[in-house]
Amino acid sequence: MRKITEEDSLYRHLDKMSTRELLDSINTEDQKVALAVQNVIPAIAPLVDVIAQKMAAGGRLFYIGAGTSGRLGIVDASECPPTFGVPHEWVIGLMAGGDKAMRKAVEFAEDDEDLAWKDLSEYYITNEDVVIGIAASGTTPYVVRGLAKCRSEGIVTGCITCNLESPMAAHSDYPIEVVVGPEFVTGSSRMKAGTAQKLVLNMISTSVMIKLGRVVDNKMVDMQLSNNKLVDRGTKMVMKETGLVYETAKQLLLDKGSVRAAIAFHSQR
Repeated sequence: MRKITEEDSLYRHLDKMSTRELLDSINTEDQKVALAVQNVIPAIAPLVDVIAQKMAAGGRLFYIGAGTSGRLGIVDASECPPTFGVPHEWVIGLMAGGDKAMRKAVEFAEDDEDLAWKDLSEYYITNEDVVIGIAASGTTPYVVRGLAKCRSEGIVTGCITCNLESPMAAHSDYPIEVVVGPEFVTGSSRMKAGTAQKLVLNMISTSVMIKLGRVVDNKMVDMQLSNNKLVDRGTKMVMKETGLVYETAKQLLLDKGSVRAAIAFHSQR
């Protein structure tokens, strides 16, 4: 397969560029990412639909990856509970080397072909769940073998990669191949490839949660009230829907624990 993510940068002599030249050039490359993601929306849509169907029936969503890709999966999974008020067990991010690899690379963990299935097995994964592999190259052994094993067990698989016709895509029921071209710094897939993966993850998790009813109109009515900013945001949502003054709306929100519950309680009075 052709590894576009490893091809030489379109730019030369980066070490001789001025700061403005560096920033302008990076930005020029970044502008290509959203268009590349737009091109694969037809591949993203059916994956969103099957995830929503599985989760509505009690299934879970797993992300598996290594390095930057693994970290992006964990970040997306960790943001679902506070944003949408869902249990931590609904969306789970796993990466080669475990949680300690979030901050410091664990040598050769991504080359362990059996490790992903071991990690997934700790969560008693079943064919009610969905597993998405994330790897810019599409060749990371941890992810490739993990998806292959999942598929052999009848588990729905998807992937997010930035190369075409990769081994990872071959083991995915729903492959998403976002080709963003060579990186500004040759091979540094934390840049355009990482940005593309983040955009696709945002689209998947947000769309799934909306389809599961965790957003009403355009509001995060189930968000966790974990800081003053979010309490203030929630209070204003309650005010808008109920007509209550700020302090009354805030007290109702805190008493009921969520925007949804506060509005529902008020509407029943």
